[in-house]
Amino acid sequence: MNSDSVAMTDLFEKMHKPETVCIFGTGDFGRSLGLRLLQSGYSVVYGSRDPKNSLLLPKGSKVMTHAAAACEAHVVFVAVQREHYGFLSSLVSDLEGKVLVDVSNNLKRGLYPESNAEYLSRLVPGATVVKAFNTISAWALQSGGLDANRQVLLCGDRSDAKQQLMDIAQSLGFTAVDRGSLRVAADLEDLPLQLFPLWRLPLNIAICLTAFIFFYALTRDVIYERVTNGKDIAFRIMISLANKAFPIVSLVMLSLCYLPGAMAGFLQLYNGTKYRRFPDWLDRWMLCRKQLGLLALAFGFLHVLYTLVIPIRYYVRYRINVYTISLVKDNTTYEFDNTAAWRYDSYYSMGILGFGLFVLLGITSLPSVSNSLNWREFSFVQSKLGYITLLLCTAHTFLYGWDRFLKPSSYRWWTPPAYMLSLVVPCVVLILKLILITPCVDSKVTRIRQGWERQGKTLANGRDTKTNQPLMA
Repeated sequence: MNSDSVAMTDLFEKMHKPETVCIFGTGDFGRSLGLRLLQSGYSVVYGSRDPKNSLLLPKGSKVMTHAAAACEAHVVFVAVQREHYGFLSSLVSDLEGKVLVDVSNNLKRGLYPESNAEYLSRLVPGATVVKAFNTISAWALQSGGLDANRQVLLCGDRSDAKQQLMDIAQSLGFTAVDRGSLRVAADLEDLPLQLFPLWRLPLNIAICLTAFIFFYALTRDVIYERVTNGKDIAFRIMISLANKAFPIVSLVMLSLCYLPGAMAGFLQLYNGTKYRRFPDWLDRWMLCRKQLGLLALAFGFLHVLYTLVIPIRYYVRYRINVYTISLVKDNTTYEFDNTAAWRYDSYYSMGILGFGLFVLLGITSLPSVSNSLNWREFSFVQSKLGYITLLLCTAHTFLYGWDRFLKPSSYRWWTPPAYMLSLVVPCVVLILKLILITPCVDSKVTRIRQGWERQGKTLANGRDTKTNQPLMA
């Protein structure tokens, strides 16, 4: 074999030799990460303080001392907690010029004055530290990265080092997102400590609404009967009152999903531009619309389940039997009411159609489904069908009330029935939407959202002429 053939063979072997990645730490995360790297074609070497006792590591990987492992790879994952970083002080020379990937998190916020990644950078000044993979769990690595947990957030001061980590993340099947310099590391370390951040406002709204409606119905039904007529109907708390609160909360929360969008449309009309920032409270409200809708759907499911058990309730069967016996004793017949038949059939029909579309909205909000839709399809379902769902559910509530609002007996202690309270927000949303879809208003809103701006609204320096506030870029 001549020298040219040998050179070509060496070059081919170098090009196809798997890249070696080093991992300090043999815990759950380190083992899961190593297994995933091996499956993706990387060569993995572990650095351990006791290589002989590391028996649970994935097959195909190597294990050696920290110093020896650091010499085998350019990228080193530090998969140990911050309090165990002390051993790195003796490896400063071995880690010179390496890329150290900090994957650690803290038990609580503000535990240390600086982020773990910044502390690691100060501890090993000759290495380039990149914060990454701290928002990915060991389970996500083992399962292959589900739709809800596929983003690898990273930050660092050198773009070439971050690019190496982005390439690794993408080869593992994740989506890498660059969040900036290493100063952002503290924010990334706080992310795993957040418990359902977008669910807090919707949950608080749901709890407060449920408590208010339940005690409102309790006062008007149970307490009123006890005080005025001396009747004890507290047994109705378990089914009847719960089945009054759940549909009301569901309808109100569904309407709260679409109210911020209508308000945003009127704000853009008022501002004459789409580049003016919305108020912070409106931004937060719009960000949690999905969670509001899912909670509304959950309350809708409860309403359906509670409604299905009504025919088998003891109280209902007792009332039917008593009424039937009274008809037999009095030798009278129950006359068919055509109006009532139309009312109840329409009431049930609106409820079934509304709930069916409600379920469709919930299904399309799932990542696995929404990712298969283009923007126009997703917008059609969530916006147009969403408003139709709200309209059907509101009509369902109107048919439930029918003409009760005309009867003085419905206003116990001068308070309106609970179902009337539930109609306030949905009616406001539907009226606002009706105004926005009128041709003269809709054309102007469409022009604004396409980039048109009212003349005299902005200055050359990008500030609002009325408030002198900066506009959104």
